[in-house]
This record gives sequence, structure tokens and C-alpha cells, in this order.
Amino acid sequence: MPSGKKSKQARRTVAPPPVQSKGGPRRRQANPRVLAIAGGVAVLAIVGIVLGFVLSGGGSGTSLKDIPSTGSLANGLPGAAEVDQQFKGIPQSGLLLGSPKAPVTLVEYIDLQCPFCKDFESQVMPNILTKYVKTGKVQVEARPIAFIGPDSISGRNAMIAAAQQNRAFNFAQVLYDNQAVENTGWLNDSMIAQAAASIPGLKVHVLLAARSSGTIKSQAKTFDSQAVADKVSGTPTLYVGQTGKKGKLVPLASSTDEQSLVDAISAALP
Repeated sequence: MPSGKKSKQARRTVAPPPVQSKGGPRRRQANPRVLAIAGGVAVLAIVGIVLGFVLSGGGSGTSLKDIPSTGSLANGLPGAAEVDQQFKGIPQSGLLLGSPKAPVTLVEYIDLQCPFCKDFESQVMPNILTKYVKTGKVQVEARPIAFIGPDSISGRNAMIAAAQQNRAFNFAQVLYDNQAVENTGWLNDSMIAQAAASIPGLKVHVLLAARSSGTIKSQAKTFDSQAVADKVSGTPTLYVGQTGKKGKLVPLASSTDEQSLVDAISAALP
């Protein structure tokens, strides 16, 4: 899988991907052709995930009987309490975050095992939430895509499942805070269950069961199609515009380039 920038984290022992030399690290790059076939790969991956979960009793040392039925901070992974505070009071509806009356919408294409997405969501988005989302000026629409590898598929399906309980953004941030090396199998059933159990009020077993549903597979395919149409070749990829209209691509100079996003939001605000 080609990558446009080197990850800050160690990779598995494989031939290094091609690297674009100009500029600093900006986002995880992908071959757009992979996005077009991701839907088919996802179907096969889901079958494997479900079988593995059933046969192993939860996978990677986590048994179904050990998983709490409802999430709480008492079961939280590192950073869970901070995530709970970060999103407290912000309305969530599926994969939308913020007031539905917000005049500006920020669309973000993300991959939950992308290290640059982690940088962006952890260092840039907290300020955007405070200045624009909590004040009702911006609504965020997340479109999780899966092109880095199998862990991306697992994370994407779980995030969509969390969205059915209106806790997708909490779930994604908990995973970012506990992110491991790309494509090492870290985003397995055990990690997904632990992340779900870290979110107060989230029904853990409902999320785990929903991952293989037709609704989630259909939504995943929609995001893949949208990513291809928007010529997404890396994550994070952002579009900002007036709500209800097609946004403009925000060119990020780096994964922590807050100013470019602020400028795009300011330009879109009425």
C-alpha cells in the first residue's frame, strides 16, 4: 500500500513505501484504486472478524463474559476521561457532531489507524471544537474510510456501529489515544471491545454485534464512493463549506496545520 509520507511510528518489516520528498509530514497517502475495491475487501474482512470473535470468545484474550454490557469510565482505556469531557455537551447524531443549525460544515475523511489523523484529531480538533463547534458555528461530518489495511476496516466498521448509538466521535478519539503501529493487528476485537467499554452509556455488545450488519456495510460503501468522487488520496482530507453546499478542499501544510482550517472556516462563515 503506497504511502505519501513516512509514519512517525515503526512499521512492520516490509519494503518501505514510496515517499514524496517535498514538504513536511502532512497526511497518510493511499492509492485511490484501493478505495474502489475496499467495499469488496470489507465484506471478506467482516466474515473473518465475526468468525474469529465467535470462535475465540472475543479475540486476543478478551472473553465475551469479561466485557461489560455498558461502557463507563471505570473500564476506561488511557485518555477515556479526557475524551468524555471533550465531547460532553456537544450533540451527536450518527456521524455528525455539533448543531444541525450550524452555518458551516466540516467534512473529514479519516482512517482510525492513520497516525496523521491521530495528530490532527488530538492537536487541532480540540481547539476547533471549542471555538466553532461548541459555539454552534460548525458541524463536523465524519466519513471514515479504510485504505491502510485490515485494521482500518475493523476500526471503520466499529466507528459506524458506535454512530448508531451517537457516540462515534468518542469512540474514534479513544482509539486515537491508544493507537498502535499500522497493520499489526492492534485494532482487533479486544481493542474494539475495550474502547467501547471506555465510553459511558455505550452498549458494548450491541456495538460488537452491529459491525457485520447490512446497514453498516452499505454505509461503508457509500463513504468509499464519496472518497473516490472527492479524489481522496490521503487522510485526513478536509472539505469546508456552507451547510447544504459542496465544501472546498482544505490544503493542509501538515497534520497539525490549524491555521489553514481556521481560514477555511472563516471564509465559509456568513
